[in-house]
Amino acid sequence: MNAKFIKVFLRLAISIGFLSAVADRFGIWSKEVSVWGNWDNFLSYTQVINPWIPNSLIPTIGILATAAEIVFAFFLIIGFKTELFAKLSGFLLLVFALSMTFSTGIKGAFDFSVFSASAGAFALSLMKEKYLELDNLISKPKN
Repeated sequence: MNAKFIKVFLRLAISIGFLSAVADRFGIWSKEVSVWGNWDNFLSYTQVINPWIPNSLIPTIGILATAAEIVFAFFLIIGFKTELFAKLSGFLLLVFALSMTFSTGIKGAFDFSVFSASAGAFALSLMKEKYLELDNLISKPKN
């Protein structure tokens, strides 16, 4: 398989995963396939996997995580600073995975493939060749 297509596949898979989770917490997915289904359920889960954070800060954590997922997804889709946003995505997903692991056990992190997604994001950050990326248009070739 061509490395260019693998890179595009990773960009889209990570981005769509983020956007699907965001859509779920805003109730866009049907109840039959939703994990949270609404913002309040998402915040309740956020509290479960972050028991060391005061309840008063959970809405802020939820907003920050959601904003990061939207921004990272958008920039990965268009290919803007792909290496940076892939690395940031890897760290964000690793934080999710570790929070899940330390609060509810490792099975949930494995079942939701959060470690795999994190590893995929870190792998994407190492892929240097640009393909179908906005970075191609704004960076000048080096002579």
